[in-house]
Amino acid sequence: MNEYQNEKKQFRRRLIRIAGSLLSLAILTYIAIILITGRQTFIHRIIGSVTNSGTTEMTEEYTFDVGRNRVFAELEGSIAAAGTLGIQVLDAGGNETLRDFFRMTTPAINAKKDKAVVFDIGGTTIRMLSNSRLITSMETTGEIVSATINEKGWIVVCNQERGTSLDIVTVYSEIGNAEYIVRMATGYVLSAQLSPDNRSLAILNMTEYGSRISYYNLNSETIDRAFDYPSEIILDIRFLISGEVLAISTQSLFIIGRNNESEKIYEFAGRQLGGYALNDNYVTLYLLDYSVGYSGQLITIGEDRNILGEVSFDREVISISTSDTYLSVLRSDKLIFFNTALEEIPGDEDPGLITGATIVLALNSGKALLAGDHFATIVSGDS
Repeated sequence: MNEYQNEKKQFRRRLIRIAGSLLSLAILTYIAIILITGRQTFIHRIIGSVTNSGTTEMTEEYTFDVGRNRVFAELEGSIAAAGTLGIQVLDAGGNETLRDFFRMTTPAINAKKDKAVVFDIGGTTIRMLSNSRLITSMETTGEIVSATINEKGWIVVCNQERGTSLDIVTVYSEIGNAEYIVRMATGYVLSAQLSPDNRSLAILNMTEYGSRISYYNLNSETIDRAFDYPSEIILDIRFLISGEVLAISTQSLFIIGRNNESEKIYEFAGRQLGGYALNDNYVTLYLLDYSVGYSGQLITIGEDRNILGEVSFDREVISISTSDTYLSVLRSDKLIFFNTALEEIPGDEDPGLITGATIVLALNSGKALLAGDHFATIVSGDS
């Protein structure tokens, strides 16, 4: 290992020590795992966003045989599942429309409309797919940290190049062609987002001095601008239609304008971030009260930057999922449906439905997929 690689390893150790002075033990664990292995933890798994659906008739039971560590996404009425043995897509009637067997250790999926990117966190495997066909299969030259897809079906993949200390961010077109590549030797890349118009790339990374968002124009090889945020650790970013960037940190939700000025929308006021979802028209936050068992609040914030609703919980929350118009919350005792104002919607009352369930996926049909290790069941909400 050369001297440069040793320096970067020492830098990452310093970065973790810096994070330790800023975060609680739970958030520190999250950052440490992301920095060392690139693997998802509870903060990302608890809440998932879902894209558009046009289905009206759905089977009550789905059979997925994709192995362990399953994750799910809706693809305009179809449901995609990724696991340790590959991917599978079933239509609304439960009929298989796509299957691809391959090995993954920590599967992840990110979907928009009828397309998705499936990838192996810490591995090298990537698949682009629609609800009926496999678009492309790829193997990266280094471990994958994250991957996202935008509404035009373009994907952005972040990985560390094997044998080097470089972090690589690659933009792929909707047919899988590499269109733009950024190689970064400073800091550690966490994620990247492509703007809805495919013109701007925002890369989130951590430096010795805190969080940084670097902006690139896909028509230029040089960086446009950089936004440094040393006071808080930024966990995720999302482009808005306006071209501004919505960012969530360990302590607040804020917007970064084109002039690099930031405006805080909501501060967590000493509460711990348990999970979040950054949807197109509203944001969902799940905040936990420190040292008060499972006490916490679920909060929705609209595109006008005002609070839509707030509800408190005193039971363990296992999984939360959001659709365009409602939320489904899997607690240890029951499954609850809410509208975006967090007003409860009547749903199936059978408490036996949640036995063994670990994941809920809100579907835009007004229903939800409730899944455990060996089953996947559709549950109805009266929307």
